[in-house]
Amino acid sequence: MTYCCAVKLNAGLVFLSDSRTNAGLDQISTFRKMIVYEKPGDRFMCLLSAGNLSISQSVREILQVEKLKNDDGEPITIWNAPSMFDAARVLGSAVRHVHQRDGDALRAAGVDFNVSMIFGGQIKGEGMRLFQVYSAGNFIEATPETPFFQIGESKYGKPVLDRVITPLTPLDEAAKCVLVSMDSTLKSNLSVGLPLDLAVYEADTLQSDKITCIDEHNPYFKMVHSTWGQKLREVFDSIEHPTWDGSHTEVPLLTGSGRSLPLKKISNEQERLI
Repeated sequence: MTYCCAVKLNAGLVFLSDSRTNAGLDQISTFRKMIVYEKPGDRFMCLLSAGNLSISQSVREILQVEKLKNDDGEPITIWNAPSMFDAARVLGSAVRHVHQRDGDALRAAGVDFNVSMIFGGQIKGEGMRLFQVYSAGNFIEATPETPFFQIGESKYGKPVLDRVITPLTPLDEAAKCVLVSMDSTLKSNLSVGLPLDLAVYEADTLQSDKITCIDEHNPYFKMVHSTWGQKLREVFDSIEHPTWDGSHTEVPLLTGSGRSLPLKKISNEQERLI
């Protein structure tokens, strides 16, 4: 399994992925899930992948040479696509190419064609865009109401993203948030693991020097891990314990509503006594 996350903000884009893959409890390996495509001054694009590793690796290789035709019949690749939408179409075509080539053989072997990807960036002349691409090659785009995408083991890291991320979130704060999201996932799921790949892109720069690999020795991530756990415990301890009446608190657990009482069954012997 894996966990990847990407955030689209007014200030830029943040991408984060783990690197663990496993085919059983005793077959754990490390493979990079992030790849950056960059032509400084012209385009910056980042691809995150989850699902069947052989499929995602095939898609990444074919994406380098996959071509579509524009209205004039000229070939479009991710390197000359005039927009991120066109680049996403090229990626979708690469996914369908692999499905057409390998889908029948995988199905005969009892393997589902399972791949999901996050693809985002900016091409000169347009704004930043972020897409989630499915195994059929179709995709959806991030919006101000939904400014982040997750793929893989996403449920443990989603609550903090829901509470913190908006389009107005600063880049550094968003980077911290996705690292907390990843830490929550690492804590709760052994199928997600270090090292991590993090890329932060500032809007309209068309390149990035903020790309790093984070391992267990990284001082900032170690600080995030210890601080997040400690602060969660402090907040938890600051919340009052439940009480059954209002004698010691203004927020009793038991209220006057009839809905506060559960359905209760009684035994036949108790029923005879009544």
